[in-house]
Amino acid sequence: MQAHLEAVIAPLEGQIAEAMRYTCQGGKRLRAFLVMESARLHGVDPAHAIWPAAAIEMIHAYSLVHDDLPCMDDDDLRRGRPTVHVKWDEGTAVLTGDALQTLAFESLARSECHTDPAVRADLVLTMAQAAGAQGMVLGQALDIAAETAEISLTLEQIIALQDGKTGALIRWSAMAGPLMARADTGPLRRYAQALGLAFQIADDILDVTGDEGSAGKRLNKDAKAGKATFVSLLGLAGAQDRARALVDEAIEALAPYGPDAENLRDAARFVISRDS
Repeated sequence: MQAHLEAVIAPLEGQIAEAMRYTCQGGKRLRAFLVMESARLHGVDPAHAIWPAAAIEMIHAYSLVHDDLPCMDDDDLRRGRPTVHVKWDEGTAVLTGDALQTLAFESLARSECHTDPAVRADLVLTMAQAAGAQGMVLGQALDIAAETAEISLTLEQIIALQDGKTGALIRWSAMAGPLMARADTGPLRRYAQALGLAFQIADDILDVTGDEGSAGKRLNKDAKAGKATFVSLLGLAGAQDRARALVDEAIEALAPYGPDAENLRDAARFVISRDS
């Protein structure tokens, strides 16, 4: 994946291109993995699947660059390194995010992504929906609003917020394979719905119990800001129980695929056992 991302960015020059390369290094690559595995389950050529896998990584990377800005979460550390606005400046960070987002959509629109233009158009449409004002951006906006709200969010409101902020891109990633194969997206949608929420609960748990060196970012920010989280509402043990139940739910959704989906089952288990 890293080699493909570097090859896609390689023709670009200048400081923004340098910051794009910097931003796309490291990370868990969970979303790209979900694209590649869901494609494999549906017999999609990996040479095609690598393009939407790279595209979702670029969308995710852009979201992190913007999320780290002073006007958003104001973080100076990401993946164990200085954030883009710290290493360069805020203008560079904004433009780097913009460039990564547009390059992601370019990658989906390329003929190398799929031979059928209708499939490519569907990938572009669904990614726009997942990443935009009814998906990730909506979740980010709700998160910002929650920081200044007089009343803390309820559990249902936090679930709705995270369904956009984190869940939408994870859902798109898992559904990319059947979308490319023109197959039923239902089982992988259900899998990713549970997986995405388990992932965010695990993040909230790590924010309390994790180590900054392993996490590669600042921890305990939500608690210091007085924000409601899954841990603050459910308690640590309750949040851990909820995450485990969601992983079981995700694994159950993979039943139609039999043993071929074992890698996706392992990914679900990994989500709540990781330390970063």
